[in-house]
Amino acid sequence: MENLEHKYNKLNRLLRKLSSLIVAFSGGIDSTLLLKVAYDILGDHVLAVTADSPSVPRKELEEAKKIARKIGAKHLIIQTEETQNENYLKNPANRCYFCKVELYSKLLETAKREKISYIANGTNKDDLADYRPGLQAAQEYQVISPLQEASLTKNDIRILARKLDLEIWDKPASPCLSSRIPYGSQVTLKKLTMIEEAEDFLKNLDIKELRVRHFEQKAMIETNKHDFDIVQKNFQFIKTKFNKIGFKEIELMEFKSGSLNSLLKL
Repeated sequence: MENLEHKYNKLNRLLRKLSSLIVAFSGGIDSTLLLKVAYDILGDHVLAVTADSPSVPRKELEEAKKIARKIGAKHLIIQTEETQNENYLKNPANRCYFCKVELYSKLLETAKREKISYIANGTNKDDLADYRPGLQAAQEYQVISPLQEASLTKNDIRILARKLDLEIWDKPASPCLSSRIPYGSQVTLKKLTMIEEAEDFLKNLDIKELRVRHFEQKAMIETNKHDFDIVQKNFQFIKTKFNKIGFKEIELMEFKSGSLNSLLKL
């Protein structure tokens, strides 16, 4: 098995071959590690670009800005319009494909305007084992995946991020708000707002890793078992707040990333 040092060296070699690069930067651990290593090698020939839309939590956007500043990389916020696309709003199983087409088309426009040769995403080796319809869009737009090419897993990335003194090395994954809505259920701006408000409320109770799944009138709270006590101790407080947000029912389940994918018949 290829050891971590070899993988890291391979990542460095891959990035040194690039004359200039846009990193599709969400502020998550994968794209943060990619941006850090790319900036260390390519300096001002790297541009971090973050998409902003109603499906992006405000706290995530602000954190992305802070991370990019700390790394020192140039950072651009662009507006994407996936929530105006009916194919996206219908929320089919390949919803992420339409989102990534919107993102990569905007990144391609930016690359042409800024005369940047390559666009990279933070896809890692583990992502290939999950259902990721957005990967098709990456292929169509010739977006490269240096972390995946270097065979870096999520665990590898966290170890490297810690060694490189990235404070968010243990940050939980935070996919877009639309991922909390079951496939086939319409994505609406109201639902996205409800989800974001509910998750912000729970995070203020010191629950770090969670999802609030939107099942119309029911909110499915998913969190790690060791945080169940926090939810149960504050249940009446949470229920009152969630009722105000618009949820009539609350259910608690153990957190599982991508749990809505398990409902698909692939």
